[in-house]
Amino acid sequence: MAERPIAPAPMWSRGRETSYISDMARKRAFRIGRSRTGLGLFATAPIKKGAFIVEYKGRKLTTEQADKLEARGNRYLYEINSRWTIDGTNRKNLGRYANHSCRPNAETHRIAHKAIIRAIKNIRTGAEITYHYGRDYLINVITRRGCKCDKCRKKRADARARRRAHRRVPRSRRRMAIRNEKPRSSPAKLGPGQGWDSHS
Repeated sequence: MAERPIAPAPMWSRGRETSYISDMARKRAFRIGRSRTGLGLFATAPIKKGAFIVEYKGRKLTTEQADKLEARGNRYLYEINSRWTIDGTNRKNLGRYANHSCRPNAETHRIAHKAIIRAIKNIRTGAEITYHYGRDYLINVITRRGCKCDKCRKKRADARARRRAHRRVPRSRRRMAIRNEKPRSSPAKLGPGQGWDSHS
C-alpha cells in the first residue's frame, strides 16, 4: 500500500499563520486550468516565496477509515499524522488540483489538522502550481515512467536522444566501412588426386 503524502510539521507562530490563511482566502491567486495530466492550478498573479496558496480541504478520517478508502482506489487522501487523514475527494477542495512535480514550486504545510499548500519559490503569472507528493507515492502510484512533470519528461527525452545518437551511424562512415571491407577468400579448388580420399 502506497504511503500517503504527509505534511511537514508547522514552522510559524499561530497568529502569523492565521493572518496568512485569511489573506489566502481573500486573495485567490490561481485558477483551475487544463494541465498535461488533466486539470491543474495556475497562478493568475505573481506569488511570492513563502505565501500560502490554497488549503487542502476535506473530511477528517481515522487511519483505519483512510486505509479502506485507499484499498478501493481513492487517490486524494492526505495523511496529517499517524492517526488522521484528510479525504480530499470533494471537488470543492481546490487543493486537489495541484499536481505532482519532481521539481516543484510549492510544498505542503501543516497547521494543526489543516494542510496548506504554500510557495517555496517565487511563482510567475501563468505558471502551474505543483508540489512533490512524496517518494513512496511517486514510485507506487504515479511511477517514474508515468510522471509527466517537466523534469521527468526532459530526462526521458534526453535518454531517447542518446539512444538514437548511439544507433545512428553517419553515411560517410558507412561508405568508408564498405570500401575498406576486404572480400572473403574463397576456398581453393582441389584438382584430381588432391582430395582427402585420393590414392598416392
